[in-house]
Parts: sequence; structure tokens; C-alpha cells
Amino acid sequence: MMMLGNKFLYNNAYIFYIVGVILLILVLFLGKPINNARCWFIIPYIGSIQPSEFMKVFWIITLSRMINDFNEEYDNPEVSDELKFILKVLVLLLIPSILTYVEPDTGAVIMYLIITITMLFVGGFRKRWFVITILTIVALVGSILGIYFLDRDLFIKLFGTSFFYRMDRLVNLGDGYQINEAIKSISNSGLFGIKNYIYFPEAPTDFAFTLLIANFGYIGMSILLLSYFLLFKFILEYSYDDLSRCFVFTLMVQFCINIFMNIGLFPIMGITLPFISYGGSSILSYMFVLSFILNKNKA
Repeated sequence: MMMLGNKFLYNNAYIFYIVGVILLILVLFLGKPINNARCWFIIPYIGSIQPSEFMKVFWIITLSRMINDFNEEYDNPEVSDELKFILKVLVLLLIPSILTYVEPDTGAVIMYLIITITMLFVGGFRKRWFVITILTIVALVGSILGIYFLDRDLFIKLFGTSFFYRMDRLVNLGDGYQINEAIKSISNSGLFGIKNYIYFPEAPTDFAFTLLIANFGYIGMSILLLSYFLLFKFILEYSYDDLSRCFVFTLMVQFCINIFMNIGLFPIMGITLPFISYGGSSILSYMFVLSFILNKNKA
């Protein structure tokens, strides 16, 4: 990716977006069901490919291109110009979000939303849009929670059993077999790791942080956290534009959410620990991000 150059990525941003959407459509029909989800293509002799991981990167590049084109077209945009642009962004955001949600991969959808809000904020748009967005999200979430608690039968009729199950996981945060076993494993690990291994599902992926502590103890955890601190410090210093900083922010958010998932402060929703969690697609997408940050020469 560094050999191709960042200018190549910018010029072909919309092509990347279209390819990402096509892959998200195809995986719903051709993907292999794993744990009741169609999120992966299984390629013989290579392994699995998860399109939603790459869509995060494609969406960052596409949205950056859109913001740059908008800023070049309007030196001093009117409120109506910004509104039209934001509506256009929302339409393009909804397409991969709906496809990814159907798989289902709620964690990726949340990352799409975080990326969008962050980049629009960095892009210099009027603050009123962020106030409106936050109020809309609060009102929407409040309405959904109200129906969930007041009439669960109506909730299932409106949103289906799949969404009810996800809401149940969200509401019962910190309670469940996976998280209970993970917290038990962390609390019994000691300085050098746990002697009697405690089983918990999805250990190499969602709970890679817990698995590392179980094997290497609190000393291993300290080394890992120090390594992340140094990595983020380095790439923040190396970041030279808003897009690079958004890439860094995305990595930091995924890091924080995964850690919070492992200690019961955030719902379990398939957000990986960057560079540590098992999965070729996530590793490749992170390498894609690093290549963009390290490649200061856009030519």
C-alpha cells in the first residue's frame, strides 16, 4: 500500500467504497455461517475474509475524499450546503451499515458511526450538526429502551427477535457466561499468569486481552499496555493530516472498546484488539491503516 501511495487511494476512494459494498452484499449470500452470522468468505488454502473490517478503512478514505471535495467547492458554505452534504453522507453511511447489521456485525456498524461523527467534526462543520446528531441519537435510544422495558412483546414485533437478543446483551451489561469467566480469569491471573486455565468462548478474538493476561499475567498486561502507548504516541507524532489522525483515533477507539468489553464495561460485540486479536482480515486492515499513516509522500 505504501508503494501505491496515498494519492492512489484518494483518487480511487469511490471505487473502494463500491467494492466494499459489493463484498458486503455477496457475503450475505455466499458467506459461510459461523456462530449464526454470515460475516466471512471462506477461501480454500487462504482462510476467511471479513468484508466489514475492510469497509471501515474504505469508508474513512471515501468520507475524507468527500469532505475534501466539499471544502474545495465551498470556501464559505451556507447552512443549506452543509445540510445537503450531511444528508448525502448519511445515505452512503446507511448502505454499508444496513448490510453489516444484517450479517450481523453490530460492532462494525458502531465503528462506522464513530468514524463518521469524528471525521465530520474534524472537517470543520458547524457544531449545531453535532448537537442535533447527539440529541437524535439520545432520543432514538431512549425510545427503543422505553419500548424494551415497557412492552417486550411489542419490541419483538417491531424489531424482531435478533434485535431483542442484542438489546438484552446490552442491557445486561457485565452479566453473562463469557464476561463472568473472563473477569474470573483476569482476577486469578497474578503476576505471571494463571496456573489452572479457565475456559471462556471467543478467547483469541473478542477476549484476546483476557487470554494474554491469563498466559502472561499482570506483567504481560503492563508490557502490552506500554507497547500500545508507545505505538499510539509514535503514529500520532507521525500523523500529518486529518485523515491520518482519524485513522489513529479509530485504532484507539477499538483498543479502548475491546479492553472495556473484557472487563464488563462495554457490551460484547465483536470489536477486535488491534494487532493482537486472531483474524487475518483485522490484521490486514490495520496494516492498511499503518501504511497510510507512514506514507507521508502522497505522490
